[in-house]
Amino acid sequence: MPPRSKVSQLPPEIRDWLDRELVEGEFSGYEALAGVLAEKGFSISRASLQRYGQTFEDRLAALNVATRQARAVVEAAPDNEGAVNEALMRLVQEKLFQLLMAEEGQIDLPKVAKAVAELGKASVVQKKWQAEVRDKARAAADAAETLVSKSGLSGDTVQQIRKMILGIAE
Repeated sequence: MPPRSKVSQLPPEIRDWLDRELVEGEFSGYEALAGVLAEKGFSISRASLQRYGQTFEDRLAALNVATRQARAVVEAAPDNEGAVNEALMRLVQEKLFQLLMAEEGQIDLPKVAKAVAELGKASVVQKKWQAEVRDKARAAADAAETLVSKSGLSGDTVQQIRKMILGIAE
């Protein structure tokens, strides 16, 4: 098993600084970064920084692609009931569980626990939002039904309008 990267062993605040510098410097200037790190007491070669930077840049690019694709999907198929968000939360739950099982003693349990807690909180907020949307749709359907009934339309037409508002009809 190869030794851990020196960059991964940096204190979090130094690694955060390095990440910002890499992004702001458009993933260049590794020699200068190695010099600044040396001044701060961390001996990391330009080559090590470049390997780390390349991996970081690749992940950032993948994240940007995923973000653009997600926006395109949302624009093409709006998700008024949050089904995509719910599916995503379930996927993250599954992946966290797999990570937990695969990496038994090698994971940062407090971070995983925090992620699970935040995911649970997001799920509760999602369910609450869905219930609010359903309640508002029912209220709108009831109001429309009352209004349309007074206009003299047939019962079938009123029910058709109600179903359309609630998203039951196609």
